[in-house]
Amino acid sequence: MIDGDDGLAYEMVFSRVDEVIEEFATKLGGQPIWLEEPRWPLCARHERPMGFIGQFRLPGGSIRMAYLFMGDGCEESWRPEGGENALIVQPGRIPRFVQTVATDRGESLVGELFADLEEVEQVEPRHRWESRLLGAPTWLQFEEYPDGGPWTFFFQLRSSQRHMYELNFGDGGMGYGFLSADEQEGRFLWQC
Repeated sequence: MIDGDDGLAYEMVFSRVDEVIEEFATKLGGQPIWLEEPRWPLCARHERPMGFIGQFRLPGGSIRMAYLFMGDGCEESWRPEGGENALIVQPGRIPRFVQTVATDRGESLVGELFADLEEVEQVEPRHRWESRLLGAPTWLQFEEYPDGGPWTFFFQLRSSQRHMYELNFGDGGMGYGFLSADEQEGRFLWQC
């Protein structure tokens, strides 16, 4: 479990699993383990369920989760409020631009991977482009926080990891997750 107040970042080191992960852990793929009533987001462009990318445990003593989804084949999935991606926080509130359906299962965009969290110093260059929770974002292009903040950086996720997974964040892209000041709502964007 991560504390969130220690000033460190946590690199996400992914590994394949033999069994389905059925706990409130940070992971990619498989099916979400919902903390509350399932709220699967719909792609605004295609009006169909988005694909599940992963779930991320929020720091702190109580169990809180953020679930990341993205429309498959959507042209503007990089936009934080375009309705072609969604970061759903539980307990929390659904962003105003996201429509959901009450279903607990759907398409997964990657095979199920467990994320082991390893403490890293934010300043170490070798961790600059890795997937991680907390710390500060490593921007591929320019600093780009979602509008209507303040937003706090929560995680960054590489678009691919050799022999593990591949996501469509453009060519060599990086995805960035953010939490609202009250940690009740999430936003996601990507750069390449």
